[in-house]
Amino acid sequence: MGRAMRVGTAAVTYWAIVFALGFVLGTVRVLWVIPMVGLMPATLLELPIILTASWLASGWILRRFAIATRREALTLGLLAFAILMAAECALAGVLSGQTPAQWLAGLRQPHALLGLAGQVAFALMPWWRVRRGA
Repeated sequence: MGRAMRVGTAAVTYWAIVFALGFVLGTVRVLWVIPMVGLMPATLLELPIILTASWLASGWILRRFAIATRREALTLGLLAFAILMAAECALAGVLSGQTPAQWLAGLRQPHALLGLAGQVAFALMPWWRVRRGA
């Protein structure tokens, strides 16, 4: 497998693992946690779980796909982030009928900005782990 294919496959795998967990957590957050504690506290509760999962998944991905350079790790993370944003936008359209412009405008809300910060951390996680020698 060529380098570009390896990095691309690693990115899709990383996205799929974390997205699957995020989908489950998001469902729990929306159906049960938000009604109990509110939007921002629910987001704050979910964020450390998803970031821990990103840390663990990125470590496994780096080993599994032999991603050893900072450049490959950053590319992996940015590709996974691009897929994540496309999936989030598509889900917003399917689940709540939002247009891409409405979805993007919604990212300005405080809870969404917090989530976006977590998504940026998700994107940088592989690079950070390679940089640290993990």
